[in-house]
Amino acid sequence: MLAKPRIHRLFAADGKCFDVAIDHGFFNEFGFLAGIENMRSAIQTVLTAGPDAVQLTVGQARLLQSIPGKQKPALVLRTDVANVYGKTLPSYLFSKIIDEPVKQALRLDAACLCVNLFLLPGQPEVHSDCIENICVLKPVADEYGMPLMIEPLVMQENQKGGGYLVDGNIEKIMGLVRQAVELGADIIKADPCSDITEYHRVVEVAGDVPILVRGGGKASDTEIVERTVELMRQGARGIVYGRNVIQHETPAAMTRALMSIVHESADAKTALNILAQG
Repeated sequence: MLAKPRIHRLFAADGKCFDVAIDHGFFNEFGFLAGIENMRSAIQTVLTAGPDAVQLTVGQARLLQSIPGKQKPALVLRTDVANVYGKTLPSYLFSKIIDEPVKQALRLDAACLCVNLFLLPGQPEVHSDCIENICVLKPVADEYGMPLMIEPLVMQENQKGGGYLVDGNIEKIMGLVRQAVELGADIIKADPCSDITEYHRVVEVAGDVPILVRGGGKASDTEIVERTVELMRQGARGIVYGRNVIQHETPAAMTRALMSIVHESADAKTALNILAQG
């Protein structure tokens, strides 16, 4: 598999990964900028805790890749921009990929591409856009050995809190995750379900494609830590968290706490103690 060398850069030797997503500015939502107004500072803060990967856009990836040394995290490159996250949806919805995403990823020395697979209530055209994006990306990514992370997102209606709330319906999540597998995902970034003790069903339907669980909206420290512990027990291979890290009052400490869960199988008490140490 040509993508394996880059997958090995993304996942640690234990086969697990914590990817910190700092790509939220791509989506033209003012509320997404909290904690990342100064991107250089945000990236440097997270890097002190040594996550496995950082997810960035073409415009900000240089802030990571210009850092000297061999130990910095792998770059996951966000390839698509959409306008589906506001509390009120515009009359025209889109999800579009950047031009020549694989070539841009190669120039930036990315380890992986990330692309959305949206499922929004009553908006089938956005789902269609996403499938078209993936179908364009996949053969070129394969040709150049670039892993493709597909992000199947089952969303609630936007009026309930913007397009960032997870539906939580495990059957919808399983169906969309399986579609991502069938479309050729090398890695899947998936929603958590409402009853996370059932998450092994999502892992099972993905087969041998590793699942990294999306963090979603902001949650309390206890909730995010306990949820992560259980998701790893259920067979997830890691996490992709953004706002629960970058909007935390101590982002580096939260990163260390979550790394302890992902890579050391820490329980919630241990992780919360790490977080409390700042």
